This record gives sequence, C-alpha cells and structure tokens, in this order.
Amino acid sequence: MTGAGLSSGGMLLLCFVSTAMCNIFAFTEEPLERVGKADGYCSRILRAQGTRKEGYNEFRLRVEGDPENYQPGSTYRVTLIATSPSYFRGFTLIALKEGREGDKDEDYAGNFQIIDEEETQFMTNCPPAVTESTPRRRTSIQVFWTAPPSGSGCVILKASIVQKRIIYFQDEGSLTKRMCEKESLYGDTTDKPLLDCCACGTAKYRVTFYGNWSEKIHPKDYPRRANHWSAIIGASHSKNYVLWEYGGFASEGVKQVAELGSPVKMEEEIRQKGDDVLTVIKMKAQWPAWQPLNVRAAPSAEFSVDRTRHLMSFLTMLGPSPDWNVGLSAEDLCTKECGWAQRVVQDMIPWDAGTDSGVTYESPNKPTVPQEKIRPLTSLDHPQSPFYDPEGGAITPVARVVVERIARKGEQCNIVPDNVDDIVADIAQEEKEEDDTPETCIYSNWSPWSACSSATCEKGKRMRQRMLKAQLDLSVPCPHTQDFEPCMGPGCSDEDASTCMMSEWITWSPCSVSCGMGTRSRERYVKQFPDDGSVCTLPTEETDNCVVNEDCSPSSCLVTEWGEWDVCSATCGLGMKRRERMVKIPPADGSICGAEVLEVEKCMMPECHTIPCMLTPWSDWSDCSVTCGKGLRTRQRMLKSPVELGECTEELEQVEKCMLPECPTDCVVSEWSEWSECNKSCGKGHMIRTRMVKLEPQFGGDPCPETIQRRKCKIRKCNRGQANSDEKKRRKEQREKRRSKQGRGEVTAEHPGCKMRPWSSWTECTKLCGGGIQERLMTVKLRFKIAQLPSCKDRKEIRACNVHPC
Repeated sequence: MTGAGLSSGGMLLLCFVSTAMCNIFAFTEEPLERVGKADGYCSRILRAQGTRKEGYNEFRLRVEGDPENYQPGSTYRVTLIATSPSYFRGFTLIALKEGREGDKDEDYAGNFQIIDEEETQFMTNCPPAVTESTPRRRTSIQVFWTAPPSGSGCVILKASIVQKRIIYFQDEGSLTKRMCEKESLYGDTTDKPLLDCCACGTAKYRVTFYGNWSEKIHPKDYPRRANHWSAIIGASHSKNYVLWEYGGFASEGVKQVAELGSPVKMEEEIRQKGDDVLTVIKMKAQWPAWQPLNVRAAPSAEFSVDRTRHLMSFLTMLGPSPDWNVGLSAEDLCTKECGWAQRVVQDMIPWDAGTDSGVTYESPNKPTVPQEKIRPLTSLDHPQSPFYDPEGGAITPVARVVVERIARKGEQCNIVPDNVDDIVADIAQEEKEEDDTPETCIYSNWSPWSACSSATCEKGKRMRQRMLKAQLDLSVPCPHTQDFEPCMGPGCSDEDASTCMMSEWITWSPCSVSCGMGTRSRERYVKQFPDDGSVCTLPTEETDNCVVNEDCSPSSCLVTEWGEWDVCSATCGLGMKRRERMVKIPPADGSICGAEVLEVEKCMMPECHTIPCMLTPWSDWSDCSVTCGKGLRTRQRMLKSPVELGECTEELEQVEKCMLPECPTDCVVSEWSEWSECNKSCGKGHMIRTRMVKLEPQFGGDPCPETIQRRKCKIRKCNRGQANSDEKKRRKEQREKRRSKQGRGEVTAEHPGCKMRPWSSWTECTKLCGGGIQERLMTVKLRFKIAQLPSCKDRKEIRACNVHPC
C-alpha cells in the first residue's frame, strides 16, 4: 500500500510522526489554516509523503510484563526499543480503541504520562499522541500509560519510528501491541497468577492510599457523621500465605477489620506467619473519609519485597458499613523479566466480607449465617444499597492505591532496563563512550550542532557549545565548553540531511493596549539546523490582533471573570456564600472602578435537626501526668456545629488512667535502739544496738543499710578468784533460770539479793532473711536491802534469727 492508496485511517496513522519530522515531506492537502475540525481529531497534523518500510524487527514496542490483558485504571510502563546498532531520531506513540480510525476524541483509549520531559512530550496539534522533545539519535524511550475504565474493550498501542527520512509503521508486528480488558474479578477466586519470582536482590516500595469516597461522588445515603476509613493493615508476603482473596472466606482478623475497623487481630495473624511475611504494612485511620490533599496528605507506608516474598496485600474498612472494605490481594511486584515493577495503580470498588447481611451504610448488625465467600459489591445487589443502579452500571471507584518503587538493593539480574536512569545511562554510552567530566563541574546541555564551515565537499568543522553553570571544587579543572567535529558541505555528508527543528511557540505577549484593539506577538527559535548546512526558512515570530475592554471611556475598568462560589457559611439551615473577582486594569482617569467585585447570596443547607452536633475527631492522648506509677491522661475534641443549633451534649474531653513503670522505693529503717549492757561483768566485752527494716527496697530503690552495730566495752580488771567466782555465779543463775521456766510460769526468778520477773517473750526478728536479731528482757521485781551485788539489775539477751539467705 503506497501513499496514494492509503485509507483515511491509514493516512491518519501515517501522519502520526513527530511534528518536526513532518517538515521533510511535501504538502499534499490544503494549507494548514484551512484544514477544519471535520478532517479528523488530529487532522491538523501535516499530511505527508515519504518512504515507508514494513516488517523491520529491530524496533519493538514493549509493555512491561508483556501482559495480554490490561486491568482498567492500572498504569503500565511502555518502552520503545531499537536493537543495536539500529537507532531512531523521532517517534510517535498512540493508543486507539480497536476498530477506530482516530478521527474522534472517544477513539483514543487511556492516557499517556510523560516520564522524562527532556525526551518526550505531547504533540502540540494532536494531544493524545506522544512524540520526542528533541530530535537526536536514541535507542529507547519510556512513558507511562494508564488503561481506560471498565467497558472500553480491546486497545491497540501503535508506534511510528523516524530514522533519517524513513518512516517505519506496522499495523501488525513488533511496533503494535494489542491488549484487551482483563475479565472481571467477580468470579470464584482472585485472578492472580502466583508464579515463582526470578528477580534478584530486594526492592523497596511506597504505597499511597487516595480515598475518593465522598458525598459529591457517592451522594446516595452518604453518612455525614462518622464517615471514615479504618486503619490500613497489610503485608508483603510469600504465595504460601493468603491474607484475603475474592472467593475465599474471611478469617477472624479480616472479619474484625471488615465489621469493626479494628486491625489488631489481623496484625496478630500476620505476625504469626513468621518467614512468610517480610514487612507489616500499617497506616493510620482517616476521619473524615475525604479531605482535599492540600488539607491532609494521603496516608502512605513503605515496605520491601524479595524473591520469596514478592506479593503485597492490604485492606481497610469503609465506615460506617456492615462489612464493606477495599484492598489489594496478592499484588505481584515481580515481573516476568526477573525485575521489580516500577509502578502499580489500581482504582478500587468496595467488597463484601460475607460476614454481615446489611445492605446500607448504617444497617443494624445482622450476622450472615452460614458465612459467605468474599465478593465485590455490584450495582444490582439490593435496591436500598447506596451503590444501586437499575441499569447495572459499574460502581464508581471509592479509592485509588498507588504503589511506586523507590529503591532497589543488591545485585539485580534483569537485563532489560526498566527505569529512566537505566535508559539515560544507555543513551550516554551511545553518544559518548567515555565521559571524563568531573562530578564537581555542572554544565548546561549541549547546544545543537552549528552548520558546517565548508560550503563544498571539502572537509570542514561544525561546533556545539555548553555553559559551565557551577564549579563545586576549584582545585579540580573543568573540561572545555566547546566541542568540534569534522563535517562536509551540503549534499556531501555521510548521512542524508535531517530537517530544521523548531522549538514550541512561547506564550503570547500582553496586548499592546490596555483598552480597545491592539496586537500581541509570540516567538520560537531554531532548535537544530539541518545537517546539510542549509538555512531554516520557517517563521520564528507571529503577531495577532487582540481586544481589551471594548468600552474605552476614561472611567472604565477591566475585571476578571467571577471566581467560584465559596462554601456555604452554615453546615445546616440558612447561610451565606460569596464569590469575588479582581480588577485587572483600573480606569485610565484614576477613578475608582465601579464594577462589582464581590457578590453575596443566601444558601440553604439541609435542616439543622439532621445534624444536631458535629465534632472534630478526637485529638491524640496527652502524655501521662506522672513519670512513673499511676497517673492520668486526657484528649479533647472541638464542637464544629454552629451555636444556634442548640446545646451539644457530647463530651468534649476524656480522661483515663495511665500506668507507667513502678516508681523506685528506697529501703526504710527505724531509729537505732539504745546500746545494750556490756556482755561481760569484768574485763573486755562488747555491747550492741539494732534497728528494724520497716520497708524493703523495690523496683531499683536504694538498698537497706546495716541493722546491727557492735562496739567494745571494758570494765574493771578481773582477778582470777573473782573471775572464777563470777563464772560460777553466772552458771548458777542460768541453771536457776532454766528451772524457773520448767513449770513455774509466773514464778519469780531468784538471784542472790533480789527477786526477778520471768523472761519476756522474744521480739520479732529484725530481718526476714539474711540474718537478723531478736532480744528479750528480765526485769527486777524486788530488791533486798542487803543486796550489794551488781547482778541485781535488769538483764537482756540477744540471739540471731532468719539466717537463711534472701
């Protein structure tokens, strides 16, 4: 099929080459100004004639993972690759619904996202298409493509390649990729091919949860009070462990998340799986369920995966609800190419845990007996369901989750580059095998090559230059800022001359007048001159008429359009709202602008009795009031309802007990007792004093000091006779004591010259263990007048007790 025989669709696709590359072809249609919208959605692209080759396999369009089906709303990495030594200068990438020609907006499927703005851009006159930013030799480019919503059918991804003046385009083959919508997950089991992972090293990911469940998007019976997402719980795990799956039964942990929003049991189940789990994923609850991202950032968490634990699952409750949740089940982050997925995006609809039979957000608790399998909700479940649609359409997603790779560790074994850094490294090696530029020298990009200095087939030179922007280390010299290479005159170069490349138009300048008819202008510049040294003839400047404020009286002023209305000042009942606009150009005569810049009008919210009391979420608990032992902590919330709604009886502050580690308790002892009498009646002896332990030390308190002290005592010297006599008297007294105890009870103990009371009972031991003492007393009952002996006085005995170790 040649240029003259192309169908309308084929001709359109043939023209999907970069804007710059189109300049190498001749016009075959009407001038650009006269081409109307009726000629097709992208018909403003110049229609071209040129050499076209089919079937070349050195160029390939690849979707990461080589999937045959796409998940609606998911994001895929698309790569255009040239097999060495091939290369390409320009390209165009489009995504069409199967069987469509591309002449209408709805013919295009999904959306492309630019990864590297220096490499790729959207086509100026055909926004659905992606093309190169700068024409040069390259071996690969990458973009993201987000799949269309459910019901879009099959999609055809097509690429065109420009190498020299040759366009490669294939309706079938390596530059065309056909993908059809993945079947619904409403079947019996989760659609997850749990294959063995062949990736090397580990990867680190960040998962971010964007809640989209709001009254604006899901208005039917939306619960205005207490709407929230519960705390998110999940894990990166092996295929031997299933947290939850469609078609399976909810575990007790899943049930508690689904019905109560409590992650405690689920986390316990996850942590019991040991080596099957690599990272536990946790994120805080969100009260209320939806707030703008400039008010509250979307919750996120980081986790890791490895070869054996390359799956990720999580879940969170939609509250209030019977047992409705959203989440991912066994999302595989390992690719078929033995690498780690760069980015996963999933739009989510709620699913039913099969444990409660309620049909509305605030249905009373009604356990499902017997328990049913986990399944996604549908729009035909029940007429009272907030998601009911008599037409049976798809449920609008309530959340989106984005999983992005943020790091890789260890040696990686995938040989196909799958991120921007890999491709940039490949390009740098292609352009210049060795880059000796020190890291301390920061340059701008190289300028385009100049025209050749030779106008004939004699050899000449051409030059490019760059600017030194920063020299971080003055001791390290920075290389040259100019680069030269040999060239030949026009028509004599080794390659065919390329085209004249122009930049995009810059924005229009302000109108030349502040009132009435004026002019404005815009410019562009030559990004690359033709390699054959010829001069660019394309215009670099445009002018246009402009009108500012047709009423040019001296007192007139120019104002902006009205802004959006503010939210109503009342949360219920009658309130006010306002909108503003700005004065762009004041009156020329210096007077005050008479145009209104503020409008106020009444607004009516639902009846106030439906919202008797609106409160902010509870604050975090305060620190405990003590540093050890038992104390108190508090938390507060604020009243959001207007005062005129009546008194709010909800508590605004809560107090609860808190317990920190026990406070240290030091040992407590009694005062010292009096010193005892000397234990000898003559010669050298000793006497003692004691004290009691009142409180043993606890929880690291100071230990007890000594509880018994001794000191020496010395009484008159003993002579032998007297010593023997005293010893005999002492033994006699002891025998009398023993006889006194044996059967007399209250009988008075006898001593020469006095009568004694019986011995008292022994006191309690001064220590419970480690050796203490006990004592008892014998007091004088009656002294005889003839008594002259010093032994007729009160007596005390001491003995050791509780000598066993503590």
